[in-house]
Amino acid sequence: MKKYRIGVDVGGTNVKLALVDLNGKIVYSNTTPTRADLGYEHSIGNIQNAIEELMKETNTSKDTIEAIGFGFPGQIDYKEGIVRHLPNMPGWTEIPVAKIMEEKFQITTKLDNDVRVATLGELKYGAGRGTENLICITVGTGIGSGLVFNGKLIRGAKNAAGEIGHIKMTMGEGPICGCGDFGCFEAYASGPAIVAEAKEYMKGGKSSKFKELATEELSPYIIAQAAIQGDAVARRIYTKMGEIIGLGLTSVINLLNPEKVIIGGGIADAGDILFKPIKETILKRGMPIQASSVEIVHAELGNNAGVIGASLLIES
Repeated sequence: MKKYRIGVDVGGTNVKLALVDLNGKIVYSNTTPTRADLGYEHSIGNIQNAIEELMKETNTSKDTIEAIGFGFPGQIDYKEGIVRHLPNMPGWTEIPVAKIMEEKFQITTKLDNDVRVATLGELKYGAGRGTENLICITVGTGIGSGLVFNGKLIRGAKNAAGEIGHIKMTMGEGPICGCGDFGCFEAYASGPAIVAEAKEYMKGGKSSKFKELATEELSPYIIAQAAIQGDAVARRIYTKMGEIIGLGLTSVINLLNPEKVIIGGGIADAGDILFKPIKETILKRGMPIQASSVEIVHAELGNNAGVIGASLLIES
């Protein structure tokens, strides 16, 4: 009897679900609204309905599904299967998701932080294949990371390892971060930081290309498109962001000496205009052995990293 797993990637707006075979191939996928504003009970009900629909559409059952895995954007107790806190989803505090799902479906359920889950996917089926020591970061609204050493995902004493976005870049100044502290890595180089930088330039009347492209709200994607089309200000913003990301990564690379750093998230889609300054900064500022031996690469699994990685939690 062929076995499958279900991977679930929970976001603030939508939940993506996929039936994944034991070779990491997505057999079927669907989505459902998270509706976090209606409370966690409503969201869990939506997810359970979507899992039932997936099983019905694929003619699978608890006998053919080996496990269900979840990736959540926040603090997760992997060992206990509890969502400790999701900062952008009110009410999601101390929720025993694994227990709820196992009682409903009688299928083993595991959960972890969404970036660690994506790291598992990249390690086994993406840009990290064949790598023993790597860092996988996502650059979006914030900057998160998953750490793999000697082939194992590092979770830390309280399942909180990998908060690379909160490396301190200054001693006593800098922008306020969403965590409440100042001078954090992600406060300088995340998606909101890119948009804030662009708006400052626009106040001075610079970069008409932004205004041409920004028919909707200004976003990192629009700024990247302007840069790709040759806009000097947009290119300078992405060069600056690449230098900051490179600087933040240099500290981690010096400390951990990984073989690879995998960069994903929406910001990474800017391509060479971001990756070139990242690589140059690491080579310039890093310790020679660590900087020269690390490979900086783009994530390969894209939007599927979460569901594929979640399906692998039963192995980790």
